[in-house]
Amino acid sequence: MNVFDRNINFDALFKFSQISHSTRQHLKNVYSSFAVCMFVAAAGSYVHVVTRLFQGGLLSMLGSLGMMAWLAMTPHSPQTEKKRLGMLAGFAFFTGVGLGPALDFVIAVNPSIIVTAFLGTSVIFLCFTLSALYAQRRSYLFLGGILTSGLTIMLLVSIVNMFIGSVMVFKAHMYLGLAIISGFVLFDTQLIIEKAEMGDKDYIWHCVDLFLDFVTIFRKLMVLLAMNEKDKKKEKK
Repeated sequence: MNVFDRNINFDALFKFSQISHSTRQHLKNVYSSFAVCMFVAAAGSYVHVVTRLFQGGLLSMLGSLGMMAWLAMTPHSPQTEKKRLGMLAGFAFFTGVGLGPALDFVIAVNPSIIVTAFLGTSVIFLCFTLSALYAQRRSYLFLGGILTSGLTIMLLVSIVNMFIGSVMVFKAHMYLGLAIISGFVLFDTQLIIEKAEMGDKDYIWHCVDLFLDFVTIFRKLMVLLAMNEKDKKKEKK
């Protein structure tokens, strides 16, 4: 029998039997909100890079943190849902604007890096998300302590590097951060599933966790690719 004649059962492929129907519906809401955040963040980046109406910097960071804090303090309910979605959009917009300086740096090196970094981030995010969804429930929750310890190490390394200014240490810090945040995609996805199974259906706040994971991976991957491109150009001279 020719292998190409076999029918692929896509329904079975995307059936997560260990996840209840209500949680699967919750995940649809989470990823729908995530998709909207991506478009709004792209608009924010466009505003910085092309129109220059808003500039990424301290104000955009404060705007992003302010929106996130406001969202966290507003309880999830049908009455506040539209209001909180507006806050989520504002948070995504300011986050996109905040990516502006990194985008300027990359564009000065090679604009095509942005597309490469976005595709690479999408592949990483998709692979780790599917791994979390297909894996046995709670199987990756043990990573929480390890990943938090990794973030602490990253913080200490960044503080030390402020005084020594080593490019090699900075690159190692970026690669370590890329690995840790990729691990957070696994952890956060399974944590969202467990929270939903326990009755926490705040899909808007759950979206924030995944959106921050994606943006952080994108930023780090983009900067690493740009730095490697600059090193190649120096070697050719």
